[in-house]
Amino acid sequence: MSGEAPLSRLMHYMRPHKSTVRLASLCSILNKIWDLAPPLLIGLAVDIVVLRENSYLGSLGIADPMQQLIFLSVLTFAIWGLESLFEYFFAILWRNLAQTVQHEMRIETFQHIQKQGSGWFDKRQKGDLLAILNDDVNQLERFLDKGANDILQVATTVIIVSTVFLIISWQVALFAVLPIPIILWGSFRYQKSLEPRYIEVRYAAGQMNALLENDLSGMTTIQSFTAEEREARRVGELSQQYRLANKEAIRLSAAFTPLIRMAILVGFTATLLLGGWLTLEGNLAIGAYSVLVFMTQRLLWPLTRLGETFDLYQRAMASSTRVLDLLQSPIELIDGDFVALREDAKKSDIVMSNVSFCYSDREPLFTDLNLTITAGQTLGVVGATGAGKSTLTRLLLRFSDIDSGSIEWVGKSSKDWTLPSLRSNISLVDQHVTLFPTTIAENIRYGKANASDEEVWAAADVAEAREFVEQLPSGWDTLVGEGGYRLSGGQRQRIAIARAVLKDAPLLILDEATSAVDNETEAALQRSIAKISDNRTTMIIAHRLSTIRYANRIIVLDDGKIVESGEHQELVNLGGIYARLWAVQTGEVLSD
Repeated sequence: MSGEAPLSRLMHYMRPHKSTVRLASLCSILNKIWDLAPPLLIGLAVDIVVLRENSYLGSLGIADPMQQLIFLSVLTFAIWGLESLFEYFFAILWRNLAQTVQHEMRIETFQHIQKQGSGWFDKRQKGDLLAILNDDVNQLERFLDKGANDILQVATTVIIVSTVFLIISWQVALFAVLPIPIILWGSFRYQKSLEPRYIEVRYAAGQMNALLENDLSGMTTIQSFTAEEREARRVGELSQQYRLANKEAIRLSAAFTPLIRMAILVGFTATLLLGGWLTLEGNLAIGAYSVLVFMTQRLLWPLTRLGETFDLYQRAMASSTRVLDLLQSPIELIDGDFVALREDAKKSDIVMSNVSFCYSDREPLFTDLNLTITAGQTLGVVGATGAGKSTLTRLLLRFSDIDSGSIEWVGKSSKDWTLPSLRSNISLVDQHVTLFPTTIAENIRYGKANASDEEVWAAADVAEAREFVEQLPSGWDTLVGEGGYRLSGGQRQRIAIARAVLKDAPLLILDEATSAVDNETEAALQRSIAKISDNRTTMIIAHRLSTIRYANRIIVLDDGKIVESGEHQELVNLGGIYARLWAVQTGEVLSD
């Protein structure tokens, strides 16, 4: 989405933590400085043993060689202590920063997702969103935990080693350090070639997650159709795509380290031969030669890890691009600023005037729809599949915005309301009940977070759920399992109704709340619906017409239009669509 480089986007996102980044970077650099001191100490020790009083330390006023060695030992202890101290500091700082950024990015991304409308979700796969929230965020955390420090320490090593070489012998430095710019240039070119590979890897990972999430959710369907082999093949095909995407990235990444080692070999050989020749000729001290040899070795290992570091970097950049692209996706639903009083909402009609709405890439569903939902009354909505019944729910709750026209409540357009205010005034009982993997009591309490046990029990009484709950071995503390799979369909519906009762919103919407239950359970649910609909604005969407038989008004939707409207008996007498549906469900035969 953005033409900005991934690292720049990431650093922009991390600006609130810039002081921590600076401190962690300083500790990484200081740790590496002290880490590079031992070759110098070795050189000084060799210098003392060979030159004795004429050593470098001797020239500083410490004449006795033994005193020089004691001073060098104390200095060694201090340097090692400082190295260890700063290693502890940078480890703490980078790791805590990684965990903090991971946490903040995951929460911010999830909150951004929560603000999106239904149309946004229609264009995306749930599994891919899960991959972004988990895998991609974790990949970024791994880079901040280790990779950032590695890059800083490699850069520090190159600068310090090059400086030492130049100070000791510019001739040796000319040949020994020459490969480093070539290595760094090649590294950046190399990582550019890795960038598109890892974008493909993350895309393949998202597709894989989407399929696995769908298959795990639909395992009963897979097994009932004996489609295990078919799904295994589909998973195998996507897994192969993921493997091949990784294979190409691994091929490039694996070749990187050997190439670097061969380049460094040039520098090491130059140091060995040229430095040795200068020492034999008396133009370079033995201690200084020792420093150069050991420094070259200390340079070798960080540079050989560049391949691993750049691999980690590219994986993190590909992941951060996916996360930041999602964060920067526009929020289609613009929040208003109107907050309604609950009492005003209870007394106010909901008026839909000239409402037009169309799903993307589809024919218009509603065109100039006019509907008034009278306060305190029950409205029944029926119609064939695709007629627009559930879409009314989406529009009333502003899961999607209308294309034109208006929806007014309390004299304000629904677009003027804050989304929390609008949705807090509406209770929804959906056909597909969502229960959370916690206790029955907590699932009911979802309707009112601070509700007392007594309020929860009272809501369950209205929903006729208390009896079956208290018969369970763990009663109210019964864990419902993921999605509520440990409960029957009727039990889940009763929990959902109890939750709606506890919310006590001015508008209650029941979307096919009794469609998937037996007759006995339906009768119990209808009794519950009758109780909670009393003195409340209620909209009931139903295929089972018995559910809405006693509604104050019933509308029949057909192809996005209200084609019939009235009370039950009026519509039966009309002999239209509603009458035919009623005849089918009751077993009666209508005369032509």
